[in-house]
Amino acid sequence: MNFVRTEIPDVFICKPTIHGDSRGYFVEVFREDKLEEFLGFKINFVQDNESESLHGVLRGLHYQLPPFAQTKLVRVTKGRVLDVAVDIRKDSPTFGKHVAVELSGEDKYQLFIPKGFAHGFVVLSEYAVLAYKVDNYYSKEHDRGIIFDDPTIAIDWKLPLDKLKLSSKDKLQPLLKDAEIFKEKLEEIYA
Repeated sequence: MNFVRTEIPDVFICKPTIHGDSRGYFVEVFREDKLEEFLGFKINFVQDNESESLHGVLRGLHYQLPPFAQTKLVRVTKGRVLDVAVDIRKDSPTFGKHVAVELSGEDKYQLFIPKGFAHGFVVLSEYAVLAYKVDNYYSKEHDRGIIFDDPTIAIDWKLPLDKLKLSSKDKLQPLLKDAEIFKEKLEEIYA
């Protein structure tokens, strides 16, 4: 497993080694010891989620406020998505900036998104299956979002806006400037 930091260093790509031949392949998709060695602290994933979406479906930008904030380790098992993490930590030097990474069932890359980030994705292939681990349970009372097309974040979703398919909830999310965001520093969130 190789770990590559993105332009926002707290968000990184996990690149597993794929062992393949004419019969198929084998890959370790998660190694707690390697991840924690890279991070320098312990992560306790408590739940695995999976969603299937059709081409053009955009889900996000979602997050949960403390004490139910979530770290996510996201991967695609089939298809291809553009996966996005937006820094919403008020005192962060990268506040309001985002990372966008293509994930696919072929390359098996994963995106590590720490607490303090909003997350979203759009399906670029005919359909995609996205699977992700979280280190906290869902809490409806702490569930929040930011509108996907906030001009201050300026995400290029790689598809024309009129081709995107969103839930009614995601169409009504606030702009970043009006959203409830993280006031805690990353080290306070993981304390």
